[in-house]
Amino acid sequence: MKKNVVLFSKIPVEQQKRLEQAFNLTIFTSSPDADKDAFTKALINADGIIGSNMATRVDDIFLANAPNLKAASTISVGFDNYDLAALKKRGIRLMNTPTVLTEGTADLIFTLLMATARRTVELSNLIHNGKWTKSITPDYYGTDIYGKTLGILGMGRIGKAIAKRAHCGFDMNILYYNRSAHQDVEQKYQAIRCELDDLLKQADFVVVILPLTPETTHLITKKKLALMKPSAILINGARGKIIDQQALGEALKNKIIRAAGLDVFEVEPLPMDSPLLKLDNILLSPHVGSATTETRYAMAKCAVDNIIAALQSDKPTANWVNPEVG
Repeated sequence: MKKNVVLFSKIPVEQQKRLEQAFNLTIFTSSPDADKDAFTKALINADGIIGSNMATRVDDIFLANAPNLKAASTISVGFDNYDLAALKKRGIRLMNTPTVLTEGTADLIFTLLMATARRTVELSNLIHNGKWTKSITPDYYGTDIYGKTLGILGMGRIGKAIAKRAHCGFDMNILYYNRSAHQDVEQKYQAIRCELDDLLKQADFVVVILPLTPETTHLITKKKLALMKPSAILINGARGKIIDQQALGEALKNKIIRAAGLDVFEVEPLPMDSPLLKLDNILLSPHVGSATTETRYAMAKCAVDNIIAALQSDKPTANWVNPEVG
């Protein structure tokens, strides 16, 4: 007898067909938050759920409406909105897609670094606005990347991919801050592990690619920003809440640091009254680290693989966030 699965994201047709062949599938092509009553009704008989971009937190309140739920597959690396304790209590397996978006996200983060350093968007706007009438003055000069020092906060898969690009492509010196040492990165890219404060003081560029946890929330504060070089550039491709956004805005406005490039924000979408929108020395990107055709397809396929394995295998091994539930 087929199990019941709720899909709450639009995915490629071939992957949706795989779900339809394996399960009794209920489909929500838009966010379930847009039709909460129908979604809650569908949860009653659901054995599994799969999707992304759900604002609702999957906690005890949510799970009270899903008494039969056995597995959840998120089309993302992050699983901030899933309460792991609540899932464990009910023996619900959670799967994510950690490997398939590594390279695409690293590309985007390095794009932000390069574009912010060379003020690419700002200079493009100069042309579009008809203000390029003569050779640019030093007011519009960028800063070199080659041979500079890059500090990476977080040395997981994406951190390592960034380190590779920086060392092999730009001969950058690599510093990293991480709970544990990574000898492979130290050997391949001559990366040096150091404490956060030391990294912030030395780095010309700082890339944030840490997971969001209680310990990393507002890890980068006003005091931490003040440790950075006035010429330093900060890039965040992880989670918005890791940086105190108000403090960052003030640091940019007061030239405490040179510039920033952000793909993530404390509140998303970024409110139109955000002070960040008034700054010239910040490059903003709408949380698109994995937004390439190839990566999004791979993520959807991986998530479908995950939910099938989670509901049809005794003990799935790939991409299992909480194997302790058994």
